[in-house]
Amino acid sequence: MKNGFLVIDKPQQYTSFDVVAVLRKLLSERHIGHTGTLDPMATGVLVILLGRDTKAIPYLEGAPKRYRAGFTLGMESDTQDSTGTILRKSEIRIARDEVEAALEQFRGEISQIPPMYSAVSVGGKRLYDLARRGITVERRPRKVTIHSLELVSFDENKQCGELLVSCSKGTYIRTLCADLGQSLGVGALMNALRREEASFCTLSESITLDQARSLAQEGRLEQCLLPVEKLFRLVYPAAFLAEKDTSRFQNGTQIELSRVRFEFPEKQDRIVRVYDETDTFLGLGRRDETQNLLAVEKLFPNC
Repeated sequence: MKNGFLVIDKPQQYTSFDVVAVLRKLLSERHIGHTGTLDPMATGVLVILLGRDTKAIPYLEGAPKRYRAGFTLGMESDTQDSTGTILRKSEIRIARDEVEAALEQFRGEISQIPPMYSAVSVGGKRLYDLARRGITVERRPRKVTIHSLELVSFDENKQCGELLVSCSKGTYIRTLCADLGQSLGVGALMNALRREEASFCTLSESITLDQARSLAQEGRLEQCLLPVEKLFRLVYPAAFLAEKDTSRFQNGTQIELSRVRFEFPEKQDRIVRVYDETDTFLGLGRRDETQNLLAVEKLFPNC
């Protein structure tokens, strides 16, 4: 079994599942998953985990994501992006300062109604399946967080612009664009989307699918796999066990906190990265101040 992760710069017209299928074949590894779906029209960071390290996915999906999105004012489509059928157009012209002012209401915690063309399930059925049959159903608003929202550019003649968005899991960028257009009274659709960061990985760490294919032909793709511990470094502090406690922890035994050396000794319940006396990563632990114990959260053997 191959373990580790890759950061892929997903190309347009590929689904996230398509990328997984390509890598499953290139690496001859059945157990592969990713930390966040990208629509076919979107490009950019797609974090792929292999083997036992697919267990890390639930701990990474909630990490903030950063996108660069193109939008066009004065047009609305059934998919909220340029791949759909145009439903309405407006000839009203909007100035840049009006766009800047409208963005303020979309910063912080906001509510979004999931688009009909999405993978959200309602009554056990995917919304996109219903949408393709011409069925529209009521969707409940969802709370998401826009950590930062910047208007990178806006062409007043073409009524096109670009947004830089840092947001929480579950945010629909095309819905953000459509809601921006609604707030301006002219409608809008997303015409491009590139994910620049996800699961603490950036485009600078990525390889393309074509590069992955070339590396596989040369027998070097497996060498590019990165250790899953790297993904946890930016979010979970470290804890270090003495030699006699290492095997106990690996066997699921809880360890008294007084026997553990913590990177940050302040008392608080939290998940930590756990290492043995040689600084070998063992997995994730949960620090429980009430019980005064370090318990196993998830083991990652042979990382």
